[in-house]
Amino acid sequence: MHASRYGILRARLVELREAKGLTQTDIALQLGKPQSYVSKYERGERRLDIVELIAVAKVLGVDPAQLCAELACEPLFENFDKIFHPGGSE
Repeated sequence: MHASRYGILRARLVELREAKGLTQTDIALQLGKPQSYVSKYERGERRLDIVELIAVAKVLGVDPAQLCAELACEPLFENFDKIFHPGGSE
């Protein structure tokens, strides 16, 4: 379950970066990190701790609490059919 949530977070960070028209290098420069740092967390080769996530969110111009709220709700959506249609989805 945690791995899938982290995958969702990674995808959301990429989506936000691309929506802003920013490259990995742009983000890295603002964070004072090498481009490989951004590449690694986007590909899942490196996990962000909470302090790093807050910094990345600020660079992306999003509220870190909103990102966390999105992740907290995700399991509800993943299990929607199982909860409301326990015998099958049709």
